[in-house]
Amino acid sequence: MDGFVGRRTELATLEDLLAPVVTGGRGGRRGRAVLIRGRRRVGKSRLVEEFLERSGFPHVFFTAVGGSKQEDLAGFAAEVAGSELPDASHVADFSVPQTWDAALNLLAGVLPADTPSVVVFDEMPYLVREDPAFEGALQKAFDRTLSKLPVLLILIGSDLAMMEQLNTYGRPFYQRGTEMVVPPLNPAEVAAMLDLPPADAFDAFLITGGLPLILEEWPRGADLWGYLDRALRRPTSALLISGERALAAEFPTEAQARTVLSAIGHGERTFTLIGRAAGGLNPGSLTRSLELLTSRRIVAADTPLSTRPSRETRYRIEDPYLRFWLSFIGPGIPTIERGRGERVVEAIRSSWPSWRGRAVEPVLRDALWRLADDRLPPGTDAIGGYWTRSNDPEIDIVGADRSPIAKKVTLVGSIKWLENKPFDQRDLSRLIVHRSQLPGADDATPLLAVARSGCTAGGIAHLTPDDLLDAWA
Repeated sequence: MDGFVGRRTELATLEDLLAPVVTGGRGGRRGRAVLIRGRRRVGKSRLVEEFLERSGFPHVFFTAVGGSKQEDLAGFAAEVAGSELPDASHVADFSVPQTWDAALNLLAGVLPADTPSVVVFDEMPYLVREDPAFEGALQKAFDRTLSKLPVLLILIGSDLAMMEQLNTYGRPFYQRGTEMVVPPLNPAEVAAMLDLPPADAFDAFLITGGLPLILEEWPRGADLWGYLDRALRRPTSALLISGERALAAEFPTEAQARTVLSAIGHGERTFTLIGRAAGGLNPGSLTRSLELLTSRRIVAADTPLSTRPSRETRYRIEDPYLRFWLSFIGPGIPTIERGRGERVVEAIRSSWPSWRGRAVEPVLRDALWRLADDRLPPGTDAIGGYWTRSNDPEIDIVGADRSPIAKKVTLVGSIKWLENKPFDQRDLSRLIVHRSQLPGADDATPLLAVARSGCTAGGIAHLTPDDLLDAWA
């Protein structure tokens, strides 16, 4: 199965960055740098490997493994020595460098001056954490030598917050590299990769999060239950092991944050209920854990969208796959390891309609935001939801001119994501009542139904899975 469905944009971006390295830049500075970030197992390294293979230029690809500084330096020197760089064999004549200044000087000495080359540092956040001097050494090497050579420097990292900070004001590498985000495959790409109809593609996206490693083991054309029945019989399935590996990498020592994350993954959404489910954490400890989780983009903190400010924050797992894993797979691993994966499948099946109904909401809001210019009322620049503490009302879709506090509400909508149950007249009547309770909306505010199984109510615009998948076309 092609692991590069939907990666044309990312490959084209890397090719554009390589172009001035090949043809020559202004002022004699041909070197370029790019900082690539994205969630773990999203395919960043594989993307770069494909790019390197297509470019055909000599390269060094070094992956940090979280060891000591000395191990990293030795590993880097070994990668340079074993690379296809024309003078790489000369590295064996030198002792292992003891500092990154020395290691990068060694690299600069063997990079060709007349042929383009590429240097890759994968899992760069490990290097920054292990040696605070690494950033400064890299900046100095880039300014003095690398930027004057025909080399593309690629820095890859899965710690999203740290990778963003590397290119901020006050950091050594500030404004020296182009930032690039590698997202998971989107629902349209999932549909193309697995040859699934739109509604089933959204299901597959909710389970896999668009992670290529998991999608590659999904049989082409298989529906949700066909895949789960197969995957949950194998303890080595990527569906099982990817979640635990991601958590171990993100939280090697923060056990409390993992406890809070598990509480959110099991469905708790408010500050009070999360704290209670996490073992009665005091407010200060819970606040710190939530700040850590949101700063790492693992948890999203949502607020109601209307013309009136609100403090009714709700928390959710940002990554659909991790949300599914925390809800079903993680708790079911002991059962799967006993060879009873069918029990986990049945547990998923019994909870699936209600779980999916909640999990699909942020995905569909993202689709609506992407469709705003073509399918939604003019001036819709923000899509969210609305709720009160008592959940009366609770509105799935609110379109507005801005967020989090709107000047104008442009749209009020409802999501009904069930098989064989279209959005009907009763659903429309309920939506009209809820619209009357939304600050900023009135009887003239347009209504929208987003329904998996179509719409039988009259007088309301509606969108189907086919329409929504077009958001990523």
